[in-house]
Amino acid sequence: MSAAEPLWTPSETRTKEAPITAFAERAEALTGKRLPDYAALHAWSVEDREGFWSLLWDFCGVIGDRGKRVLVDGDRMPGASFFPDATLNFAENLLRKSGDGDAVVFRGEDKDERRLSWDELRNLVSKLQQLFRDRGLKAGDRVAAMMPNMPETLAAMLAASSLGAVWSSCSPDFGAQGVLDRFGQIEPTIFIAPDGYWYGGKSFDVSEKTAAVLEKLPSVKQALIVDYLGNATEAAAKIDRAEAFSDAIAAYEAAPVSFERLPFSHPLYILFSSGTTGIPKCIVHSAGGTLLQHMKEHRLHAGLAPGDRLFYFTTCGWMMWNWLMSGLASEVTLLLYDGSPFHPDGNVLFDYADAEGMTYFGTSAKFIDAVRKADLKPMESHDLSTVRTVSSTGSPLAPENFSFVYEGIKKDVHLASISGGTDIVSCFVLGVPTLPVWVGEIQAAGLGMAVEVWDDEGKPLVEGKGELVCTRAFPAMPLGFWNDPKDEKYHAAYFDRFDNVWCHGDFAEWTEHGGIVIHGRSDATLNPGGVRIGTAEIYNQVEQLPEILEAICIGQDWEDDVRVVLFVRLAEGVELDAVLEKTIRTKIRTGASPRHVPARIVAVSDIPRTKSGKITELAVRDIVHGREVKNKEALANPEALDLYRDIPALRS
Repeated sequence: MSAAEPLWTPSETRTKEAPITAFAERAEALTGKRLPDYAALHAWSVEDREGFWSLLWDFCGVIGDRGKRVLVDGDRMPGASFFPDATLNFAENLLRKSGDGDAVVFRGEDKDERRLSWDELRNLVSKLQQLFRDRGLKAGDRVAAMMPNMPETLAAMLAASSLGAVWSSCSPDFGAQGVLDRFGQIEPTIFIAPDGYWYGGKSFDVSEKTAAVLEKLPSVKQALIVDYLGNATEAAAKIDRAEAFSDAIAAYEAAPVSFERLPFSHPLYILFSSGTTGIPKCIVHSAGGTLLQHMKEHRLHAGLAPGDRLFYFTTCGWMMWNWLMSGLASEVTLLLYDGSPFHPDGNVLFDYADAEGMTYFGTSAKFIDAVRKADLKPMESHDLSTVRTVSSTGSPLAPENFSFVYEGIKKDVHLASISGGTDIVSCFVLGVPTLPVWVGEIQAAGLGMAVEVWDDEGKPLVEGKGELVCTRAFPAMPLGFWNDPKDEKYHAAYFDRFDNVWCHGDFAEWTEHGGIVIHGRSDATLNPGGVRIGTAEIYNQVEQLPEILEAICIGQDWEDDVRVVLFVRLAEGVELDAVLEKTIRTKIRTGASPRHVPARIVAVSDIPRTKSGKITELAVRDIVHGREVKNKEALANPEALDLYRDIPALRS
């Protein structure tokens, strides 16, 4: 993929003022090496991991005792240990600031709007810490939350981590079984839920679901019901072991928050895989690794500085919520939003950006595509002068949506397409504020991340498509999986393909500019005639057509080979006739290759997706092949799977 000119090039002023520039200067002074560009800085960061991560600790001002050793068994993956002598507390690092400035601003659609100062947030954490301690919570215990993305969720996470407890969360739209599939594995001591939530202007009461979940979570000693719909006290009265959140903390006066400093590798979070192929894996992340990795990404890659205003559209069931919360450690204001990003219309998030002076606008590739297809032009309707960065993740950002950001949202903005995963609660490849943005490309591998693209024989590729791997250990690697004492599941997930090398499961390709293109998940790649094809390559073409709202593509086993099947959700009033099918095939053939052209095209009214908004190719593939999806609770719209069952066009 190539273009004559970049979409955006940072000005000299922006480059000079970017924190990554100051970091590079510090690195040069420390090492005596000349690091003239990002490529040189990145090369040093993976060659001298001890020097890089030590400097990052100091540059970001991590609060804690670093200890003498930086890296032990650095050649082992898994098995490497970063900062084995260090002690710190995650919450202490996030609550470093005080005062009456905004720490958190919250909007729940058009139903709720609040803001907490740094002092108010600390006071709320203090009351919760006292409550948790009185309920017997101790280091290593689990706190589980089925919560909206609201200030109480953040405060509860900080209170739990201040004591060394392990936090785990999902969003309140999960079904009861989906919640139990996750939290039932980790046996939480405290459970937090709302009385309900808002979505699309409608209220959804979850009290019956909360009661059903608690019936099967005997480990829970205390449930707290947060008021969002106005019914928390009444709801709590009907639920065993439950108390209204506001009533529970009313017994406490704000006092200084104490922070239990624990080892760098002490568990902080349990996150869950999407789980559409079985019960979700419980991925355990460390306090130190998460903190250091997020501060690196926020300060150096996102270019955040104290006083900035950070937004990411996310739910509490997606790793971007955890990533967003860490922004407090860089002394930025968190802008939280819960609900539909299109209520009452597609301008709501841009309204938020305009009103709050948003600095970093984080969203999904699908949202940007939806804004484009809705013919919205925020640059003409909103003041987005404060927005320095627009970030996109969740799925590959199509080339036309790269262009749309500059044509429809803002001309002078750093567009940072980023990619990583729940597996590392962070990114492998992401934005660099001092590099140009090229259409369709993620800018670079993250500092300290030894990212390569390998062929099937384990040989690095300079060009061509292959597996995205990381060849050296990094601090944000999981501690392991919960209830996996011999690390057998952990090893099978990432290290079976290539020994001592992290194989992430992304199908990727380097570009001539040093950037990278993600072509989709490796396990969803297509193999017609034995040639590997990334599904994103097909989506990039077909979703440019105005007749197509979105698409999902699978490989169907057929006559000892694989044939490409494309499902399309059509715009209102459009029918899939022979003319449109020809248009789709021509677009794919000319824009991608003849190999990418689908053997069958089928119109569908809905596309199944996970709670975090990702389309589920594997689940559709299973249904088409007559296999049942093992964990439908992981889906936001499981009923959509029935649309793909026993389709006549796929039987011939």
